Amino acid sequence: MAEMKIRDEVSYRKITFFIALALFAQESTWNFYDNQVPVLLREHVTSAALVGVLMGMDNLLGIFIQPWIGNRSDNTRTRWGRRIPYLAVGMPLGALFFLLLPWTTSLVTLVAVMVAYALVANSMRPLAEALTPDFVAPRRRGRTNAVVKIATSLTIIVASLISLLVVDDHPRAAFVIPAAIMLVATAVMITKVRDSRSPAYRAAVAEDATAGAGETRSPLWRVVTELVTSHDRRRVLLLLTVFLFGGAWFASRSLMTPYGMEVLGLTRGEAGGLTLPSGVAYLIAAYPAALAAERFGRLRVILIGIAVFAGALAAGAVVRTPAGTVVLFCLAAMGAAGFLINAAVALWNLAPSSRMLGAYTGLYAVTWYLGGFAGPALVGAAVDLVGWTWMLLDIAVLATLAAIVVIRLARLERARATTPARTS
Repeated sequence: MAEMKIRDEVSYRKITFFIALALFAQESTWNFYDNQVPVLLREHVTSAALVGVLMGMDNLLGIFIQPWIGNRSDNTRTRWGRRIPYLAVGMPLGALFFLLLPWTTSLVTLVAVMVAYALVANSMRPLAEALTPDFVAPRRRGRTNAVVKIATSLTIIVASLISLLVVDDHPRAAFVIPAAIMLVATAVMITKVRDSRSPAYRAAVAEDATAGAGETRSPLWRVVTELVTSHDRRRVLLLLTVFLFGGAWFASRSLMTPYGMEVLGLTRGEAGGLTLPSGVAYLIAAYPAALAAERFGRLRVILIGIAVFAGALAAGAVVRTPAGTVVLFCLAAMGAAGFLINAAVALWNLAPSSRMLGAYTGLYAVTWYLGGFAGPALVGAAVDLVGWTWMLLDIAVLATLAAIVVIRLARLERARATTPARTS
């Protein structure tokens, strides 16, 4: 028994490392893309608005691609599994398109390569993320997700270091470094991981064997229809929470520089650095947030995290000093970790079948991105009405709405635990 536990622990740590490596590699190219492609665009266009539109194109594509590719992989059956075949082809292809970016000579070719890269990169992200529920038992998925989030957050530092140390002297060669990381990660994944051996893949194959005619595959429309029409409203409420808190989170990030300038009297550079310490605080809190969820319950930690986030920002609306804002933002980021580490895990654990884990990964991403689009717009509209002074309170209100939805979700969870299961 002791030897089996040791083997399970070693296996768990290995797959966690491999998943983190795959997403670290993907995010290394994404973050460097965000850092340097605007400069490439400005060689051809002078409009900042057009640069912003073209840089936001990848998020728009992700809304459509990620749930589709997640669902397609759910329905794939090969001896390598259902995610690895796509990653084995897509990650090197993404690295190739990434390498071509600095070699384009016109706006048309640059945009064409940007679209190609965004299509492939958006396809790979949910597949790598879906390996977590494929391999890891529900109770421990939070730990793996925490490690993955930490790894992907570190890519911001990697992209910044490449920009600082390499770009000025070797602007084209700098793109080789993230691409090489992607290729190395692909080689490791191909040689070390077969998701045909994962518990979720085996469960999906077993479900296929007992499914009736026409039910061995679950097209995306069927997954969404089941989600919307089911009597079990927990998944819809959780996605609504993702939308609301995503809006609050993105608003707290994207609007802080003008807030620092307008309310705190900082320069543009000083205001831009307000959220840097909170990024470190988030990394520190990520893994403890996963452990706390295992001990006290995932929804409880999510609710407490949102409450801490909202409370810290509400306090920030009163404090209005640079030092106080930084401290409260650190507290808010630590609270946000309770949500960011556990929300996707909660959704995976609510998926009605192992055959839908990829689609649910994509649906989570879509809801998160939609919140990221709507939240800053709503908070910006509130700023237009009542001014910058109360911006942090506006964000806190949005987060509070997310907390209210979680309270309703927790009540449904308790009711379901004390009554017989109800069919959808």
